[in-house]
Order: sequence, then structure tokens, then C-alpha cells
Amino acid sequence: MGYQQQLQQIEGNMAAIRRMLGGSAGEKPAKHAVPVPGKEKHRMSAEGRARIAAAQRARWAKVKNAQ
Repeated sequence: MGYQQQLQQIEGNMAAIRRMLGGSAGEKPAKHAVPVPGKEKHRMSAEGRARIAAAQRARWAKVKNAQ
């Protein structure tokens, strides 16, 4: 089988799968249509932000006192 024939067969299979999933044959899937596991947006708690801010203030105070 030649490469062009293999490509057509693969594209046909992809179109059939898209039809099964509810998309049209010529439609390309959306870039982020399916969420990737483990890539959820991390939300930091107010307590965590306060701890980081306090640590940064302590670091700046240490630098200021050293000058």
C-alpha cells in the first residue's frame, strides 16, 4: 500500500470515529475539547497566599537589615 492510500484510509477511520462521537466528518476537533487529566488549574487558598506573603516580607526584612 502506498502512503497516500494509507493516509486516506486513516482519514476515513478518523472521520468515522468523529461521526460516532457526534462531530461531522470534515470538522476538526477543538484544541482543548477534552480536558487532560492532571492539568486542572491550581487554586491557592487565602491561607497559602498569606503564608507566602509573610515569608516574602521576612526575606525582604532580612535583606534590608543586612544593608
